[in-house]
Amino acid sequence: MSLVHVTTKVNGDEAEFLCEPRETLLDVLRDRLGLTGSKEGCGTGDCGACSVTLDGRLVSSCLVLGVEAEGRDIGTIEGMAAGEDLHPLQRKFIEHAALQCGFCTPGILVAAKALLEKDPDPSEEEIRYWLAGNLCRCTGYDKIVRAVQDAAKEMREAV
Repeated sequence: MSLVHVTTKVNGDEAEFLCEPRETLLDVLRDRLGLTGSKEGCGTGDCGACSVTLDGRLVSSCLVLGVEAEGRDIGTIEGMAAGEDLHPLQRKFIEHAALQCGFCTPGILVAAKALLEKDPDPSEEEIRYWLAGNLCRCTGYDKIVRAVQDAAKEMREAV
């Protein structure tokens, strides 16, 4: 099978890679670009561990082909922090102990960031609905929801 050349942006930086036509974006991110924050939990788009944004839209990278990234803008967990400065969501997840093993955390953080970019003041119900596609087997979701609410408040006050 021949490889396809793809030019894209990942976390704001130009990126190029070669991939097989049937290779998933998740595999490209992890194996070709070395961005291992996104995880494969299910491979069927049901768990959210591989959540990234594609042109600002939240997607399961295990369901997107790498070749579909041509000319698109990809956002991953690696692009959330600004150098050593954690994103407010990352800080609040730590403060609220909203993570345990951490396997699902990158996907939840990417999803929560996408939510807050769309709606800077979501209700608890909206947060729970938005994050329903992200499964966590270690924590109750209450701490995650509280962390998102606290980060949203901080982000609104900073504007």
